[in-house]
Amino acid sequence: MHLDEYMRYDATGLAELVRRGEVTPAELLALARQRMAEVNPALNAVVIETAPEADAQVAGELSGPFAGVPFLLKDLSQEYKGYPTTGGCKALKDDVATENALVTDRFLDAGLVVVGKTATPELGSKGVTESTLWGPTRNPWDTSRTPGGSSGGSAAAVAAGIVPVAGANDGGGSIRIPAACNGLVGLKPSRGLTPYGPQTGESGFGIAVEGVVARSVRDSAGLLDAIAGPHRYADYLTAPPAERFTDAITARPGTLRIGYSTHSAITESPEPEAVAAVEYTAGLLRDLGHEVVEVAPPYDDKALAETFLTIWFARLGGDVAQIKDRTGAGDSDFEADTVAMVEFGRANGTEALIRALDGVVGYTHAMERFYESFDFFLTPTLACTPVRIGALETPKPLRIGARVAHRVRAGRLLLASGLIEQMIADNLGWVPYTQLANLTGRPAISVPVYWTDDGLPLGVQFNGSLGSDGALLRLAAQLEEAAPWIQRFPARPTPTRG
Repeated sequence: MHLDEYMRYDATGLAELVRRGEVTPAELLALARQRMAEVNPALNAVVIETAPEADAQVAGELSGPFAGVPFLLKDLSQEYKGYPTTGGCKALKDDVATENALVTDRFLDAGLVVVGKTATPELGSKGVTESTLWGPTRNPWDTSRTPGGSSGGSAAAVAAGIVPVAGANDGGGSIRIPAACNGLVGLKPSRGLTPYGPQTGESGFGIAVEGVVARSVRDSAGLLDAIAGPHRYADYLTAPPAERFTDAITARPGTLRIGYSTHSAITESPEPEAVAAVEYTAGLLRDLGHEVVEVAPPYDDKALAETFLTIWFARLGGDVAQIKDRTGAGDSDFEADTVAMVEFGRANGTEALIRALDGVVGYTHAMERFYESFDFFLTPTLACTPVRIGALETPKPLRIGARVAHRVRAGRLLLASGLIEQMIADNLGWVPYTQLANLTGRPAISVPVYWTDDGLPLGVQFNGSLGSDGALLRLAAQLEEAAPWIQRFPARPTPTRG
């Protein structure tokens, strides 16, 4: 098999070739490494290689639905025994895992061959993948732009053809944002469907879930089949789906009623390309026989953003405190933006956190009332095309000020300064649509049906009711058939300065 042929297949297709004996796992591993050597210097997507373990895997007996297919883990919450899980954080660069994450075990049980681990922003706290530890990760469609975050390394690697699918997780859009930036399928599963731990409990009060980014819908469905299901460390029992996700996508949906909106109170108006992506998708859906209606957003996304960040800052503060206790790290081992977010969380206090957590039920109820009249809610995934590398970097004076404020516990002054409002505008303004699914625990999927005239992918997002993961994948499969995207590949990326 030649490299160009390898890149044309999705994971399901490669696994079938292995089963038929037309290619060996060792040959696929060699091709993945060849492609990684070609493009990773320009992308900085893969930051840790796992060569001895990968070689041992292909030398042994592999079984499972994806036996022999090369795969990458995200270097955050997907621990791999014997390797550090850095989360893009200097404090964790030597934090070697003593056991696999449960989701890692399920990936391995599916027969996937782990080639390495992919870049993430520090502790997954940004929508761009630019950490001090590893440096910026770049988008293969345009290396001057971000691949999104926090699963940006995984998405860049898949889009560039290193592997056909890669591990990801989503606490505020971290699967869907990179999928939209890179022309991939990104499903954020329903809360409780995929495993967490055993290193920690449910992440971020349940807002973060495990999954993948993939080039094809059938890979998204197949990998969800591989990792979904109850586990003994769970805090509660989640009912398994009525049918396998790979079976769900073999049928086509009946006539659906879909409400759509491009409005956001965080950003005054999304870019015309983001609006065009949704309008194109709405037209495609109508051509497929669905009823598509423009609606007012069923929730206040500016208030939701404040709720989300209150919870996120508190969660991050707890994570940083735990890392300090376990490793002996100090404030200097964390980025200034992380320190600022921790200080915001401390200054907000427990009362604000409890109010935010209690307030989530209002968004959940609002969306469920919406789903009484509509099957899905369609929005842009991004409010603009992928931002330039460094565009969201905090100016140096503010970074210095944030460290000083944290040292003297002056978070209330930071809150009064309006900096948190600026952070919302800067960091969530280009991705105001994704946090809803995390707070409410509902599934959402980004699909790459639209490309700009400049050749940049710009995904659109469908939100669904609790447990509608299979129905979302079924609709995505119909769109994939109507507007195929799997054979789209970026030109070979070249190193970019800046």
